[in-house]
Amino acid sequence: MPARLAHPTGAASCSRRQAGIALAGLAGGLLTAPASRLWAAQPIGVFVSLPPQKQFVERIAGDAVKVEVMVRPGQSPATYEPMPQQLVALTRAAAYMRIGAPFETAWMPKMQAMHPRLRVVDTRQGIALQPMERPGHAPGAATAGVPDPHIWTSPQLVRQQCATIRDALIALAPAERARFEAGFARYAAELDALDAELRQALAGKTERRFMVLHPAWGYLARSYGLQQIPIEVEGKEPGPQALARLVERAKAEGVHVIFVQRQFSRSAADAVARAIDGEVVELDPLAEDFIASARATVQALARAMR
Repeated sequence: MPARLAHPTGAASCSRRQAGIALAGLAGGLLTAPASRLWAAQPIGVFVSLPPQKQFVERIAGDAVKVEVMVRPGQSPATYEPMPQQLVALTRAAAYMRIGAPFETAWMPKMQAMHPRLRVVDTRQGIALQPMERPGHAPGAATAGVPDPHIWTSPQLVRQQCATIRDALIALAPAERARFEAGFARYAAELDALDAELRQALAGKTERRFMVLHPAWGYLARSYGLQQIPIEVEGKEPGPQALARLVERAKAEGVHVIFVQRQFSRSAADAVARAIDGEVVELDPLAEDFIASARATVQALARAMR
């Protein structure tokens, strides 16, 4: 998700100082720790950035892994910073599955420097990132915006990420290859069935556009021939003129539902909804249960479209 400019507060500054102290205190021990302690323990310690990734890893590996999530329920990846206790727990992990969350840019080099044996796996590999959509642009049109990080919202792309996770786990624990391959095959079959279900739910819909507060569903939209119309752009709420244009566009295109997520302020969405006599519907693209979340999202979209 696009990073927002966070205003430094006393609590945030304290958190950063504590995290820095934790990192510094860990450095000596990690640089001299035996590989057997960091890599050979079972179950395999795996860290992920976002809650949906926990399901991905666990469906592939089952109880062969212990998954820890950095961003907790209700937190926003746009403003998140690791807690000191999470950095301590990270010393017991063998791998980190990164996905492109905003905080990774600043924190991943620090975590790798303090934990040189940590295997960092970029689950974006092989995925063509698209730019963040802006109001008035066609889906996939070139913009000056940052790449869209929300690759976990499309079942097709989740399947691709899971193949990367499977291969990384096999590299960590070759003796568990059969388990990981079987787990991937089962979950991939679930994702394929979900993909077919979502296509059926959207079949015959002539309205293919939907309005969102935060543009979290660009890859899902691309997968199913839809277009999301975002209210905010790169974490910034629209000014009065931009808001007026959004209202006019919503009226012109027959939009009567605006989708929001609880990690962001919904004031702009509420303003547009009042102006068009519409409703605001909350979805959660950061829910741990990706299968249920994707199904609920598309069902809500299908109800809002004709």
